[in-house]
Amino acid sequence: MSTSWPLWEVFIRPRRGLSHTHVGSVHAPDAAFAVRNARDLYTRRNEGVSIWVVPSAQITASSPDERDEFFDPAADKVYRHPTFYELPEEVRHL
Repeated sequence: MSTSWPLWEVFIRPRRGLSHTHVGSVHAPDAAFAVRNARDLYTRRNEGVSIWVVPSAQITASSPDERDEFFDPAADKVYRHPTFYELPEEVRHL
């Protein structure tokens, strides 16, 4: 396998109803080949029911070093946190 092929990030959904989880990466010339490589490498024991592959070059992420500044605006929006609402007695398990 050539390492000059693009790198693809692999996400597997282990069972119906669960979320896809990042499990690793594969090199492949295209998406179809990446799915096959991911299947052969990451689902050898029937661990998955669905595979997603995403070109690594297409992923954009926030920097952990900037997390305080990046996520700070969410802290000043109290309406996003329903801590000041009074729940009726009938709604105990919310």
